[in-house]
Amino acid sequence: MLNERQTKLLKVIVEDYIKTARPISSKAICNVLNCSSATIRNEMSFLEENGLLEKTHISSGRVPSEKGYRYYVDHIMEPKKLTGDDMLKLQTIFHNSTLVLEDYIAKSMEIVSEMTHLTAVVLGKSSKENCVSKVEVVPINEHNLIAIVITDKGHVEHKNLTITENVSINDIKQTVELINKMIIGTQLNEVGKVLEYEVKPIIGMYVKQHEVLYNAFYNAFSDFAQDANIKMAGRKNILMQPEFNSTDKIREIISKFEDKEIVNKIEENDNGINIYIGSETDFDDDVTIVKMKYETQGEEGTIALIGPKRMEYDRVITLLEYIKGQIEKEGK
Repeated sequence: MLNERQTKLLKVIVEDYIKTARPISSKAICNVLNCSSATIRNEMSFLEENGLLEKTHISSGRVPSEKGYRYYVDHIMEPKKLTGDDMLKLQTIFHNSTLVLEDYIAKSMEIVSEMTHLTAVVLGKSSKENCVSKVEVVPINEHNLIAIVITDKGHVEHKNLTITENVSINDIKQTVELINKMIIGTQLNEVGKVLEYEVKPIIGMYVKQHEVLYNAFYNAFSDFAQDANIKMAGRKNILMQPEFNSTDKIREIISKFEDKEIVNKIEENDNGINIYIGSETDFDDDVTIVKMKYETQGEEGTIALIGPKRMEYDRVITLLEYIKGQIEKEGK
C-alpha cells in the first residue's frame, strides 16, 4: 500500500492525465502537494519502480500505467456526484411512459455515450431466447427491400435486402407468406435451419424466382440472429480519443466492433458494476470496459461503456449506478 503522500500524488497524476492526455511533470505538481520538485521526483520514481507510473518517450513526464489505473480504481477513486444537467437528461428518458424497458436502457446508454464520449454497448437476451412473431417486407424499389422481423419479446429488427434480379411483387409476397407460415414461433438462432431444411425444398412450388429471394432472406436471418441482442451507440467516440490516432489502431478497433462474437464476449456475469482495464478486458489492451449486469422483469443483459484507459472512472461509475437504480425501479 502507498503512504498518504504517494496516494495523493498518484491521484493527482491519474486525474490530471485523464483531463489533459498530457504526461505530468514534477513541476506541475509541486504547488498542489506543497512539496519540492526533488521530493516529487523521488516519489514519482518510487511509483514508477512499483509499476504504477510509466515514463513516456516524448517527455520527462509520467503517465499512469495499467497497474496504476487499477490501484486508483480500487483504492483511491470516489464516485463523482451526478450533476443536475446529467440527471435531467437521463430523467427525460426514464420519465417517458411510452417507452418499454428495452428502450429505456438503450436510449439512456445513448445519452451516456454522448455525455462521456465513450462507446456504449447493450447486450440483451440472446437470439435463442427470441422467437419470431412476424415478418414483414417494405419494397423500396425494384432491387431493394426492407425486411422487418418482430419477436415475441417485442424486439424489432430491420435489414436492407438487395435483390440482384428483377422480381415481381407477387413473388415477394408469396415468399413472405410462406416464411411467416413456417417460421412463426421459431427461435431466431434456429430460423436458418428451418429455411434450409423446410422452406428451401418447397419454395420453388410457390415462387418462380425463388432462388434469389431465398438467398436474400437466408442471409438476412443470419444477420438477425447475430444482431438481435446487440445495441451500440457512439461507436466513433472512442476513435476520436488521442490514444487511437494511428490508422492501424483505428482499423483494429473498428474490426473488433464489427465482430459480433467479440462484442458478445462483453457480456457480464457478475453483479454490480465491474471495471476491466487493458489486458483484463479480453477486448483490447488499450481500452477499459466498465460493465454492469441488469436483471429485471424477467429480462437480463449487460450494459457497458468502452473507452481509453484514460477515462473519467468516477463519473462513469456514477452514471451507471444511476441507470442501474432506474432499471430496478422500472422493474418493480
